[in-house]
Amino acid sequence: MNYTLHQLKVFLKVVEFQSITKASEDLYLSQPAVSIQLKKFQDQFEIPLTEVLGRRLYVTDFGREIAVNAQRILEEMEAINYKTKSFKGQIAGRIKISTASTGKYVMPYFLSDFMHLHPHIDLIMDVTNKTQVVKSLEQNEIDFALVSIVPEHLQLNSVELLQNKLYLVGGTRIIRNPKTPIKKLFEKHPLLYREQGSATRHSMEMFIEQEGFPTYKKMELTSNEALKQAVIAGLGYSVMPLIGIKNELKSGELEIIPFKALPIITHWNLVWLSAKRLSPVAEAYLGFLQQEKERIIREVFDWFENY
Repeated sequence: MNYTLHQLKVFLKVVEFQSITKASEDLYLSQPAVSIQLKKFQDQFEIPLTEVLGRRLYVTDFGREIAVNAQRILEEMEAINYKTKSFKGQIAGRIKISTASTGKYVMPYFLSDFMHLHPHIDLIMDVTNKTQVVKSLEQNEIDFALVSIVPEHLQLNSVELLQNKLYLVGGTRIIRNPKTPIKKLFEKHPLLYREQGSATRHSMEMFIEQEGFPTYKKMELTSNEALKQAVIAGLGYSVMPLIGIKNELKSGELEIIPFKALPIITHWNLVWLSAKRLSPVAEAYLGFLQQEKERIIREVFDWFENY
């Protein structure tokens, strides 16, 4: 056997996507380059790792077993690199964070200075929906999660980062009489919701129910960005997090519709499993947050805190 680490990485991407085209795109390599490396790797085995039927690539059972071992080899090599840097007095390793989609407007600002201070730390940040975030926590796949509603069924530690304020928002393409009661707006225009399981949707549904507003028609969108664009286009109204609409408010594409029961206020919390043994990198990050959190809020989110 005379395979290279590069060949292992290429093979794992092919296994992940079951496509040379998609693997090449993810690796930023040409398709011929991926095909050549895959062939060189496969030629070292007497049993096929992949096979092509028609125009589709399949990974054989043997290939999947080799992929498990390949992943383990790469992780061990990565660990060696991190340990080498640690012996040189550098903080090195990987930190994995999962965040609900609106958290993408929050989490990067609490990471930027830390990552610059420690260039040998690798970051994996998954931006997804609340359901997947909770699943990642349950399965111990991540170090931290950023959530606005803390799951009650898990034993978690947490650090509160920032308020999450939700307002009733409409697009300025809809001509609205400021004197029109909110209830009348909801009778005339659809309400736009996030998907089931979204923390934003949960807050919105509670607000609608508590105020007894009619919902003659609903529309559901599966991302905060899609919801925002739909509101801008004039499809209807929604209850949205302030953190994600700063530029649209400034440009005049969106407007906040005043209502006495709003904003709904929750808090963005960085959470992790209480029983989890945190890595040195994760411990270092918590120490950084303890020292720098208030400064980051003051420098980056002053507009938001004073809104």
